[in-house]
Amino acid sequence: MGRSGAVPAAGRLTSKGVLTRSRIVAAAAELMFDQGVAGTTMEDVRAAAGVSSSQVYHYFADKSALVRAVIEYQDERIVGGQEPMLAALDSVAGLRVWRDFLVEHQRQLQCRGGCPIGSLASEIAETDPKARAVAATAFERWEAGIRGGFAAMSERGELVPGTDPGRLATATLAALQGALLLTQIQRSTDPLEVTLDTVIDHVRSLTLPAAAR
Repeated sequence: MGRSGAVPAAGRLTSKGVLTRSRIVAAAAELMFDQGVAGTTMEDVRAAAGVSSSQVYHYFADKSALVRAVIEYQDERIVGGQEPMLAALDSVAGLRVWRDFLVEHQRQLQCRGGCPIGSLASEIAETDPKARAVAATAFERWEAGIRGGFAAMSERGELVPGTDPGRLATATLAALQGALLLTQIQRSTDPLEVTLDTVIDHVRSLTLPAAAR
């Protein structure tokens, strides 16, 4: 349950308020990654962030508002953090660099947690329409980044005629999400490696000979 009273917009916060809000969101993100949305209480977040309950509810009217902020945080951290690599997905070589990054990241996490955005989305999709919409926006941003690389290849005439960059990007992101779930369940990067290698092989099969490097 939330508390009454107006919650300040992020753009109207003082510098100290921005730092406090960011600390609360980061603490909530870590807790929700480790124990899920349902397993994380506002009291857990308060304790982890080292703030008072009144401070938590000063920035977030209720748990749903905090979950939306966490999804936005993960969007910026994960998708935003990948954007330099996504900008280079306009070649098979660029796809391989991205593939290696994703696999190594999962190894460092010991295959725990799956995709932070996907895990959150699967929990709230049927119960919190507002949070689901925020997650959908994050996935749209991710898909757009992937699509941009394929579109660049298509515009340069490197893909066989008729290749749809949008459909290829959707399939790539869907395959990645499924692979991350299997990697989490099996505690092995094998599903992720096999899936991404298959995606790259498929893209390579669509490239004209001069571009298939």
